[in-house]
Amino acid sequence: MIKKLRVTVDGSSYDVTVEVPDDATACCSAAAPAAAPAASTPAPAVAAAPASAPAPAPAASSAPEKAAGPGAVPSPLTGRVTAVSVKAGQDVKAGDNLITLEAMKMNTFVTAPKAGKVTEVKVAVGDAVEEGQLLVRLG
Repeated sequence: MIKKLRVTVDGSSYDVTVEVPDDATACCSAAAPAAAPAASTPAPAVAAAPASAPAPAPAASSAPEKAAGPGAVPSPLTGRVTAVSVKAGQDVKAGDNLITLEAMKMNTFVTAPKAGKVTEVKVAVGDAVEEGQLLVRLG
């Protein structure tokens, strides 16, 4: 399986493509031979994704809606929704908390970028979300 990841190092973001074996436990089973010392076996390098390589298209029926258009509030990261603080029809001010996401045991608060009325909430508590996915739309 090929996974596309974004890695941030010293404030610079890099898009990388990583191949994950279908049987991820094959490398870590108890029957595997002992690993050679690190000095004699270099670790495999992870190469940055070439700019010209097209990303595989996600299936249309299972792809989450990407945030687009005026009033769209996207997910800043991949994670799980732990709280939805607003509902459709509610007025919000710039900076009000809309959604709380958890990723790697840390909470991230998604706030309103501007004042407005919540026209739709696209996620619920427990939903898994991807970076860029539409969470809330403001009118």
